[in-house]
This record gives sequence, C-alpha cells and structure tokens, in this order.
Amino acid sequence: MFEHLLFSKSRVAACLSAAVVSMALFTAAAPAPVHAQNLPDFTELVERVGPAVVNIRTTEKARAGRAGSIPGMPEMDEDMLEFFRRFGMPIPGQPQNPKRGQPQPQQPDADPQQRGVGSGFILNADGYVLTNAHVVEGSDEVFVTLTDKREFKAKIIGADRRSDVALVKIEASGLPTVKLGDVGRLKVGEWVIAIGSPFGLENTVTAGIVSAKGRDTGDFLPFIQTDVAINPGNSGGPLINMRGEVVGINSQIYSRSGGFMGISFAIPIDEATRVSDQLRANGRVIRGRIGVQIDQVTKEVAESIGLGKPVGALVRAVTSGDPADKAGVEAGDIITKFDGKTIEKAGDLPRIVGGVKPGSKGTLQLFRRGAYKELTVVVAEFEAERPRATAEKSAAKPPVAAVGALGLAVADLTDAQKRELKLKNGVRVESAEGAAARAGLREGDAILSVDNVEITGAKQFDALVAKVDKTKAINMLVKRGEGVTYLLIKPQR
Repeated sequence: MFEHLLFSKSRVAACLSAAVVSMALFTAAAPAPVHAQNLPDFTELVERVGPAVVNIRTTEKARAGRAGSIPGMPEMDEDMLEFFRRFGMPIPGQPQNPKRGQPQPQQPDADPQQRGVGSGFILNADGYVLTNAHVVEGSDEVFVTLTDKREFKAKIIGADRRSDVALVKIEASGLPTVKLGDVGRLKVGEWVIAIGSPFGLENTVTAGIVSAKGRDTGDFLPFIQTDVAINPGNSGGPLINMRGEVVGINSQIYSRSGGFMGISFAIPIDEATRVSDQLRANGRVIRGRIGVQIDQVTKEVAESIGLGKPVGALVRAVTSGDPADKAGVEAGDIITKFDGKTIEKAGDLPRIVGGVKPGSKGTLQLFRRGAYKELTVVVAEFEAERPRATAEKSAAKPPVAAVGALGLAVADLTDAQKRELKLKNGVRVESAEGAAARAGLREGDAILSVDNVEITGAKQFDALVAKVDKTKAINMLVKRGEGVTYLLIKPQR
C-alpha cells in the first residue's frame, strides 16, 4: 500500500512535470495578441506613393504693407500666416517691419522673399501637380521639389479659391505618379495616411483614421474629416488609403492654437479632380448659381411649418433680378429638391447647383406655406453679374487709366458692391501695377481714404491723387474681404 502510494505520487509528479513543460511550450508558441497582429504597416504604401509627393515653395517680391497685415500687432512667421490665410481670419501681425506698427515701403528691386511652404502630388508623368489654392495664392514664383531633390520652377495653370484646389505644371517627363481612389468606397474608421511637409519638414508621414465624411466646412465641398496629424506645410498633400490610393487633398485643420488638435479635413479627390479638369481646360472653374441666400432648416422650424423633418435649404433672401427671383422663389421658401436631387441640408444646394452648366434649366421643388410647389429656373454663371455691372458702368464712363506714378486704375462702387462690402463710399481697384502693386494693392480692393481724406468716388479720387506730394509715401485705407488695413504707396521718382 505504501509502495503503491509512492508509485502514485511519482506518477503524479511526472504528469505535473510534463504539464509544466507542455504549458511552457504552448506559451512560447502562442500567437501574438489579435490587436497586435492587426496594427497596419505603412512602409509599403510610403515607398510606393512617397516619390510622387512634392514639396512646394512659393516666393513673392518684397512689398510694403502685405495684404492682411494689421498695424500695431507683433510679427508672425510664415507657418502661422498660412494658417490665418487658410481660415480667412484677420492676420494679427506685420511681416518683417523694422518699426512695429508702420509698414515700410520696399524698393522695386528688392529680392524675392520666401512666402510659404506647402505640399502637392503628381497627377501624371508629364508634370501636372495638384495642390491647394491657398498654397500658391498671392505668390510671384512657385518652386516644386521632388523627393530626389530636383527642383523645378512651376507655372500655375489655375487656382479655385472656393474649392481650395490649384493645378500647377512643371516641365519634366517620366515622373512618378499617384493612383486616385474611389471616395465612395471610403469608410469611417478605416486607416489613412498623409505625406507632406509640415513646417517645411519634407516627406513627413502621419497616420490616423477617417473620423467622418461629408463635413460641411465650405460652400462647395463635403470634406473628409480625419484625425491624421496635419500642420502648416501639409496643405496640398495627399490623403492615402490602405490600397495606396489618393482619396483626398489635406486642406484644413480645426485648431484653437494654430497647431494640430486631432481634427483635420481633406478635399475629396473626386471633387478635386473635377475642379482640376476644368482648370486644365479653361484655367478657371465655371459654376452655376440661382441667386439665393440660404440657411439650415432647424427641427423646430420644420415641425412648426408642417415640413415634418429638418431637410432642405431655407431661403433667407432672393437677389433681385437673379434666376431664383425670375422663377418666383420667395424668402421663406424651403428648397427640398433640385432636378430631382434631394437637398438633405443647406450645403447640398450650392454644390448641386454649382455643378450645373450655366444656361441650363432646372426644376426646383419648394415647400411654401404648408404645400409643395415646383418652379423652373434657368441657372446663371456664378458671379456673372459683377463683370456685367462693370461693363455697364464702363459704357457710361470709360475706364480710368492708370494714375501716373501710382499705377492705379479705379472705378466707382456699384450699389450692389456697396451692399456686399457694407460700405457707403470708396472706390474699387480695377488694376494695380508698379508702385501700387508693390505696396500690396490688387484688383477688387476697395480704397476708403487717401492720406486720411475719405474717398467718395473715382472722380474725387483722381483729383486728390493728382495733388498729393509724389515725393512722399501715400497712405491708403483699404478694405479686402472683411478686414481693413493701411497700405503705404511710395511713387517711383
């Protein structure tokens, strides 16, 4: 019995020993945890797409009172200037002024100054490069640098500010190119990477996931939202899926500090290529419009008027004489469909109408006073009236020639322009060259005063400029967009 017990204990010990060895072998051979196995490897994607991603450097001639500068504020570097330019925010800084608060005129022969750095990617082997409009906007020269360090001076084929897409061309052949993807297949939650030049650091790769699709942050584009790290300098670079296809152009970030905060936006590549095709063919983008100011339909409004759910675009105002006005659209209408396409939210309307060829007829479905109604509208070209208004004004009064040493041609503001700019007086810059261009003035600016004298019209402006002392710098208060700034013009002697 005792011997049997000893035997049993020895067998148990042997079994336990074998079990321990088996567990050790099992542990050593066990596969890695599932979450570790599923981590993506981006190396192959970067090797495949990276050579087609370029660095874009822009320069501009030194000018006094650069557009957007505000006297009396501290200077800012180009990376931060790009951020403020992209979001249309007032730029709280003066670029490189010896005396803070006073723009310093530059000599005509001043060397070009670096304006900014961005990114882009090569569409085809003969040198067409896609980037953001805000990367090249306002530049005098654009340089494209490839990953093999070759640098080319580029020509801007066209830039569209509304979509923030630009197409530039370099004289080269046999270049590496990207493959374009299908945005329709892109899913929220899938991995994507960005390649670009944040803060000028070329060929930087960052990764993240698609956070959302169809974000309305602009009039004409439903953006792709990601959490990929995007910073100044990444603008214009590609957003790439796990198949190595470009699905977007990195364009914007949401930030309270100027740096990345986990939310970035990319232009869908299908929208971008439609724009680039027009830029390549025409040098500009032709869009349709019907002439309405719109807003979102809230749940409370939809319920109170009997619409049921908050869909469509609420018409806040109708521009007199525009297509919608001629078709019978009224303020307070809710546009629910255009040519059979449902308007789910207000931002859908300008995108759908914008894609319609001007001159085409379209059918509007409206919800008005508890009932649906259909109207036929003839789509006009976006902002087509402004050139016509100028032409009408010119017919009554010939265009003003460039004013002597200033290089300025101006015209009276139309009533529509005054309403749009919220101005009572001033003149519109029709062209700027020479001293005026060096000071930063450009077509479309509104001049409000000259040497502290309020400008009431083009004739008064001409008389005033004719009398000013041409040996001294002339200060002008200029409105551009929503902001105003002082620019100093130093006439040539």
